[in-house]
Amino acid sequence: MKAALYIRVSTTYQIDKDSLPVQRQDLINYAKYAFNIDDYEIFEDAGFSGKNTNRPAFQEMMERIRNKEFSHLFVWKIDRVSRNLLDFCDMYEELKKYDCTFISKNEQFDTSSAMGEAMLKIILVFAELERKLTSERVTSIMLARAERGMWNGANVPLGYDYDEETKYPVINESEAKTIHLIFDMYEDVKSTVKISNFLNDNNIATKRGGTWTSKTVGDILHNPFYYGTLRYNYRESGRGKKKSKDEWVIKEDNHIGIISKDQWNRCNKIIEFNSKRNSARWRQKNYVQHIFGGLLVCKDCGRKFEACLDRARSDGYRPTRYVCGARTKGGACHNKMSVSDVSIGDFVLHYVLNFIKSFNVVCISSEALESLLLSGDLFEDVLLTEDSIRDTFIAINYFQKTKQDITYEYNNEKEDNVNNTFIKHEHEKITSSLNNLERAKERLINLYLYSDHDMDENMYYEKKNDIDKKIKELKNKLETLEIKNNLNCDTDFLFIDNMNDFLFNLNINLDNNTVRELTLDGGRKILKDFFSNIIDRIIISNARVDSIVFKNGLTHTFIYKK
Repeated sequence: MKAALYIRVSTTYQIDKDSLPVQRQDLINYAKYAFNIDDYEIFEDAGFSGKNTNRPAFQEMMERIRNKEFSHLFVWKIDRVSRNLLDFCDMYEELKKYDCTFISKNEQFDTSSAMGEAMLKIILVFAELERKLTSERVTSIMLARAERGMWNGANVPLGYDYDEETKYPVINESEAKTIHLIFDMYEDVKSTVKISNFLNDNNIATKRGGTWTSKTVGDILHNPFYYGTLRYNYRESGRGKKKSKDEWVIKEDNHIGIISKDQWNRCNKIIEFNSKRNSARWRQKNYVQHIFGGLLVCKDCGRKFEACLDRARSDGYRPTRYVCGARTKGGACHNKMSVSDVSIGDFVLHYVLNFIKSFNVVCISSEALESLLLSGDLFEDVLLTEDSIRDTFIAINYFQKTKQDITYEYNNEKEDNVNNTFIKHEHEKITSSLNNLERAKERLINLYLYSDHDMDENMYYEKKNDIDKKIKELKNKLETLEIKNNLNCDTDFLFIDNMNDFLFNLNINLDNNTVRELTLDGGRKILKDFFSNIIDRIIISNARVDSIVFKNGLTHTFIYKK
């Protein structure tokens, strides 16, 4: 038996009062003398609230409980885990699932008994009730303060600084110039994107030194604080959805504004007009399907690419151009080049078709699979990483096994258990053989280096090379076995069957077409649906396709010879 001892205090004061050492020693003694458990590990969260379970040590402990490393979980008091009933119940259900007994030292609860489990939940109900009552009292106080025009401690907006004497924000003249600029520009250009680009290009700082975005500008334009009105209880906690107007606290002419109310109203009428123009109904007639919209991701910064129509060609073809989102919003990104349907379209189209075909062809080796995946003139100077080929080769073998054996069903729980048991048994057998070979290698080295009987050098290297070869073979088998164990076979097979059905229903020969031809024939939506159904994301680097992540989790990464 091995126990996890969990300790938490929520304030610096409690830490300074040696609460952590007291809890620690109490739990160690309790586990040792009451349960005869000497094997334990301590997890500590200092300075974290008990209102939820988002704590580093707690999350690490739960992950290890899921790995069945612990038979018992000891806490000093129940509320050290959580004061939230739902959080605790979720945790407790997990503990039962992984055969881990929950024990609270102070409440003397052992949840291996039905009575202990019931009493524990009753105690937690009152712990949560106390927290909610406290929260309601605090909320009432803050609403009352806002109704009197007092500041409740939110982030001070750009253009203001917090004044310790008045306990309220006062105008920062330097930052106020930026606020005037934003409102004046918006009346002129009527675009938050253009304003954010201008501010970034001219190195005008935000309140906290971040990057300007259209949303940042829009939040300023919407905020009535800038014409002297305090608005409180406007949204749910954090940046949640708007509350109903009858819940808002509005205090007009509460402080000195930076702009006039008339200018604020003018700007917000423009915003309202623009929002109607940007509605789905207004855009419906001119809506353009961008083939790779939402799929392209920048390898450098991780941002998605944004799409816009490029210039029309002489034959009427108008491809989409894709640019890293960080560039359009003034963020930091070294990926300065854009891509388009012209530069990556045919590459992605024909690679995906090769990928689908590979699941319906018997590939006797990984070399044959790579040749099939990279068949075609577009891939003459392209290679695949070893991981890409290996993972796909294993997935194809699984897929074809199901096709050959009609009675085989991956949804069959009994069959899954048999497979898992087989994989576990094979893993143990290979690991045991590996350990034996490692020990044999160590003995051989010691014999060669330290034995009184001389060993012929050629014989030593011959035996050592033979052992190294066997170790490498076993490690490769072990790696393959682990991949098999991690693959989601249900998803893999359903995914490929769906793709075959999708291609059949398209009733169009994609093999002998280019993205350009299909687009000119009105196939934008067909292509978009095709790629969106099979691809999760496409990673772009230096204006080329770095890798494709398919919906079934397989990732294919490309190596370019030139």
